[in-house]
Amino acid sequence: MAPAVEPVEPPSALPMARLRLAPRNAVSLRVDGAWWPRSHHLLAELPSLISALPPEWGKIVTVTVNTQMWAEAPGRILVGHHVVRLRGESAWRRRHTVGLFELDHARRDLLVVPPELAQADAEYLMAAVARYNHP
Repeated sequence: MAPAVEPVEPPSALPMARLRLAPRNAVSLRVDGAWWPRSHHLLAELPSLISALPPEWGKIVTVTVNTQMWAEAPGRILVGHHVVRLRGESAWRRRHTVGLFELDHARRDLLVVPPELAQADAEYLMAAVARYNHP
């Protein structure tokens, strides 16, 4: 039996994602940017992230998350008008990243800044990730 697809609010009702991406021409060492979700509830956070990504990133069809960081990680959710598969992994080395996969299997990784981090610290970390990845 396939897992149920979780419905999500339409994008117009979603809060703006707190996201900082490395410049397009950046040489990434490990991540393509940083994302600071507001909570550990993946179903509430992921739709705003996906809708905030630039069009050149393509259609995200699979997201890999660390199950230790999120309160839940269902098998798939509906974002906009398409289904996004969620794959949970428990590897400690990827605890603070999220992997975003396009239709052609291209992968982009984002550093996940813990939601409980103070605003000044989170903004500093996000800016440092974007700067560090700059050529």
